[in-house]
Amino acid sequence: MAITVNRTGIRLNPDLSRVIPRFFNIGEARSRALIQKVLEMPESAAAQLLQCVMEEFCARYRDIEIIFYKHFQLIQYLLPEAELPQLSREKKMLMGSYFTMEYSLEAAALFNPSIVEDPDQSGTAPGEKNVVISLRATGEGHISSVVFKRGKLTKDAWLQIEPSANFSGEGAITQVIRNKKDVFGELLLQTALPEDIRTYILSTLKDSFTYKEIEILLRSALLSIDSATERNKLRYDILSMVNTSYEINFPAHSRLAEQVIFPATFTEKNGIEDARFVKFVDDDGSFLYLATYTAYDGTYILPHLITTKDFLHFKISPLHGKMAVNKNLALFPRKVNGQYVMLSRIDGISNYIMFSDDLYLWETASLLQQPKYPWEFVQIGNGGSPIETEAGWLIITHGVGPMRKYCLGASLFKLDDPTQEIGRLKEPLLLPAEDERKGYVPNVVYTCGAMIHEGLLFIPYAVSDYATSFATVPLDMLLNELLLSPVEL
Repeated sequence: MAITVNRTGIRLNPDLSRVIPRFFNIGEARSRALIQKVLEMPESAAAQLLQCVMEEFCARYRDIEIIFYKHFQLIQYLLPEAELPQLSREKKMLMGSYFTMEYSLEAAALFNPSIVEDPDQSGTAPGEKNVVISLRATGEGHISSVVFKRGKLTKDAWLQIEPSANFSGEGAITQVIRNKKDVFGELLLQTALPEDIRTYILSTLKDSFTYKEIEILLRSALLSIDSATERNKLRYDILSMVNTSYEINFPAHSRLAEQVIFPATFTEKNGIEDARFVKFVDDDGSFLYLATYTAYDGTYILPHLITTKDFLHFKISPLHGKMAVNKNLALFPRKVNGQYVMLSRIDGISNYIMFSDDLYLWETASLLQQPKYPWEFVQIGNGGSPIETEAGWLIITHGVGPMRKYCLGASLFKLDDPTQEIGRLKEPLLLPAEDERKGYVPNVVYTCGAMIHEGLLFIPYAVSDYATSFATVPLDMLLNELLLSPVEL
C-alpha cells in the first residue's frame, strides 16, 4: 500500500536580517593597543563617535547601551589600573562598541526542526493547536544555535507561523551549580600548568565558583605563557574539568521568535546542534519540555540536555555516563516501566536504546536497530523522540544510502517493551524531492521531531541542511503499513 505524503509547500528560509551582538575577540595584544587608542582620544571626539554608533545601531537592538557596557566589562581587566577610576561613561561605552560585532544567526542555514505542543493554548478553536518549532540556525564559521518559531496548526494541519521578530537576543545567563575549589585544585595537578599560575588561580578563586568565573580568571592567569598554542591547550584542559551547567532567562515580555540559545561554554563554542525537543509527562501528570542536543567544541562532541517549563527559563546541563556519547540522542515522552528511556546511536551506524533511573546518567545501551534496507545501509538513526500511539511507539528514522542521500523512514515498537520492533517500512517515507536536493548539504531530508495532530503525522523537516519545510502523513495509513511490515530476523 502506498503511503500518502503531502508536502505543505511552506518553506522557512534563512533570514539574513536576524543578527545578535557578540563579543569581538581580537586577542590580548591587539586589544591593549585598541584600548590605548581610545584612551588617547579627546573626550569630545569619543562622545561624538559614540553618538554616531548609537544612531546607526540602536534600532537593531533593544538595549544597546547594556550590550556595550557588558562587553566593556569583559576587557576592562586589560586597562591600566590608574585609568579605570577616571574613565568616562562615554569612553567605556565606546570601548564596548569596539569589542562588539554583529553575528548573522542564519547566514548559512535554518534547518533540523523539532515540534512540540505550546504550553500556551490560548486563542485556539476546536481542532487547532498552538505549537513551538525549534530550529538549528547556522551562521558564520558554521556555528549553530537554537532558535524558535511559534505557530498554530489548523484543523486540517495547515501551519500558521507568527511573523519574525524585530529583535533577537540571548537572554541572561546564570550558573547555579558551583564547582568546589578543593576538588578543582586536585584536578589542576593533572595538567601541565606551571606551579606559580596554579597557585595564583587557587588563591584568587572563591571556595566555590562557576564556569564563567574561572573562564574570566584564565584570561589574566595565562597571560605569562608566551605560546598561544600552549596557552589555548591549557585553557581547554582546565575548562574541560569544570561543570558546564548554566541557565538562560528571557524577559517575560520577550517573544519566542526573539529568543536565541547561543553557545555559552567552551564545550559548545563551535555549535549547539540538532535539538530534539519533547513534551515529557511525569508519573504524576506534570510535564516539562526536554531537549537533547550535541555540544561541539570544534574537536569533540558531547550530549547535553535542555529543560524548560515555559520557554522563558532554560536549564542547560551535560549528560553523563559511559553511553552518553555521540550524536542522535532522543528521549521518550514518558517513563517506561518506571525508567527514563532514550534512543541513541553510540557507534554512528545503528540505533540503540538506553534505560536509566537518572535523567542525567546513562551507563548502558542495547542494540535496537541495524541498517537493513539499501537506502539505510550507511547508517540508521532517529528522527526525534518516539511518538506514543495505540499501536505502539512510532519512531521516525533517518537512513543514509548511496551518494550520502538522507531519507526518512518509520518503525513501530511495543509500548510496554520498546526493545521489541513490531514493524519497519521497507521503503523510505520521505525522500528529497528534486527541488529539495540543493543546499548546504545536498540530497538530505532530516527531522528532529514530529507530532500527531487531528489524525495526521505532522513532520517538519530540513531541506538539504539549508531550509525547513513541512509534510503530513495520514496516521492510520502509516500505522497499518507498519503492522503489515514485520521485521524479518
